[in-house]
Amino acid sequence: MSDKSSNVVWHSESVTRADREKRNGHRSLVLWFTGLSASGKSTLANAVEEQLHLQGCKTFVLDGDNVRHGLCSDLGFSLEDREENLRRIGEIAKLMVEAGVLVLTAFISPMRKDRERVRSLFPHGDFIEVFCDASLDVCESRDPKGLYQRARAGEIGEFTGISSPYEAPVNPELCCDTGKGSVEDNVASVLELLRQRGVIGE
Repeated sequence: MSDKSSNVVWHSESVTRADREKRNGHRSLVLWFTGLSASGKSTLANAVEEQLHLQGCKTFVLDGDNVRHGLCSDLGFSLEDREENLRRIGEIAKLMVEAGVLVLTAFISPMRKDRERVRSLFPHGDFIEVFCDASLDVCESRDPKGLYQRARAGEIGEFTGISSPYEAPVNPELCCDTGKGSVEDNVASVLELLRQRGVIGE
């Protein structure tokens, strides 16, 4: 017998997402930054959030390391655990979007099927995949945490790009050159996309 409750009912809220978006003065959605470790995901996501915050937007960054300190502290880095990690993040992001928040996520999220599963949680247009495109050589040369060096030495198993695969997006909404491009230029590209889609004002 399943220990999952069969008596769970989704409750509709009195204050709707549209009400919250109207109050906030902008649409809510998720910006999903994906790329190799040290590709610049967190740097770009936080830089974009800073600019959105200055414009008065309601924002929050969900960062891979931070989430694994709490919500996903029970998970490892096998493909199965990575899948569950992203499932949880997707559900949290979905709730935050309903709350009217512009959610920015910074996760390697190496497998296309897992990213597409998260995308399927959202109405069309509410999931924007941003590929932080930096080569493995560039990421290894940065290696701020020394993770690539440890992975090469066999100290870290199932490390993305070394002993575990990374499947780059085929058709992301935005591709940012985080290998050679400046943070400022990439932030400008993200903000321009949001303006083009009517998420934020001019």
